[in-house]
Amino acid sequence: MKKSLFVAMGAVIGVGAVLLSWYGNPANTGLCISCFLENISGALGLHQNSRMQYLRPEIPALVLGSFAWALWRGRFVPTGGGSPVLRFLIGILLVIGCSVFIGCPVKMVLRIAAGDLGALAGLAGLAGGIYVGLEFIENGFQLGQPQRVPVASGYVLPAIMLLLLLFTIVRPAFILFSDTGGGAQYAPFLLSLGVGLLIGAWAQHTQFCITGGIARIFLWGPREFMSCPRSTGLLLAIGAFFLFATVTSILTGQFNLALHGQPSSNESYGWNFLGLALTGFGSVLVKGCPLRQLIVAGEGDTDGAATVFGMLVGAALVQNWNLAGNSAGTPPAAQMAVVAGFLILLAIGLVNRRRGYGIAPEFQTGLD
Repeated sequence: MKKSLFVAMGAVIGVGAVLLSWYGNPANTGLCISCFLENISGALGLHQNSRMQYLRPEIPALVLGSFAWALWRGRFVPTGGGSPVLRFLIGILLVIGCSVFIGCPVKMVLRIAAGDLGALAGLAGLAGGIYVGLEFIENGFQLGQPQRVPVASGYVLPAIMLLLLLFTIVRPAFILFSDTGGGAQYAPFLLSLGVGLLIGAWAQHTQFCITGGIARIFLWGPREFMSCPRSTGLLLAIGAFFLFATVTSILTGQFNLALHGQPSSNESYGWNFLGLALTGFGSVLVKGCPLRQLIVAGEGDTDGAATVFGMLVGAALVQNWNLAGNSAGTPPAAQMAVVAGFLILLAIGLVNRRRGYGIAPEFQTGLD
């Protein structure tokens, strides 16, 4: 694949996400998988925080963009069978880790690109968690080999996402919408839809994944790394994402280089580190970051869909059980959830090791 395509991927998500915040989405939150799932779970009545209720069209658009592009390219292949229950559980933990940091890996890049120096703790944690996860992969961790499933199974999540988009438009009485807070801050519907569809399609085309790109740093030595197009391509996409997001933040007046007082942040740097470390660890075990799970689910991967459903439930639990970081710091319940999350992932990793397998093929050639 031409490296220019990876640069284009970085430009699409970098410019698109920053413009979404400029046109109405919360500051430094033009696109955030965990935050937006918290909004969606609230809109569906899964939690009662009236400040976090909005059917964000970006999430359905990401899935539908991937779905449409995969269909057009003949890449829509429904598969499943790789321990969906465990993936559901890991999906819950992915969102808990993101919420402690106050953002997913995509928002982490956006925060750094907007000048939030405190978000660097999350970057370090994400890299650390990825490294730990890769150690389990190297020692034979597997959640099972996916197999072909009935085509109808692959249509389930895209159909649900299409229904959510329709609910956003017609606003039935049983769907809740915030009057104040982050849920009441949103970009125009058509802009959110268009940017989401474009990012979803291009992410499907390039197999974009932030944790996948960082993982390549640990998987190859210098010679192998430089000779692997997928390795350099994914990192090039992440670099382009950061560069385009930074420039767009500056041009739109959203850039503020500082350690303190940044939007959607706090000074619990240790817990920010551990939150995204949890997300990085779990992302490796399910072969992709939260954004990647939405994309592969759009391609027909029902295991990815199971992770997405887990993330949605996790988003509701975060609000119901006060597991998210906030401007004052990291609540005790969130701290306990992170510790418990690591213990659960360690248990899953140890139980699902298969001796003699080494690095799984998908981690050598690119995340599926």
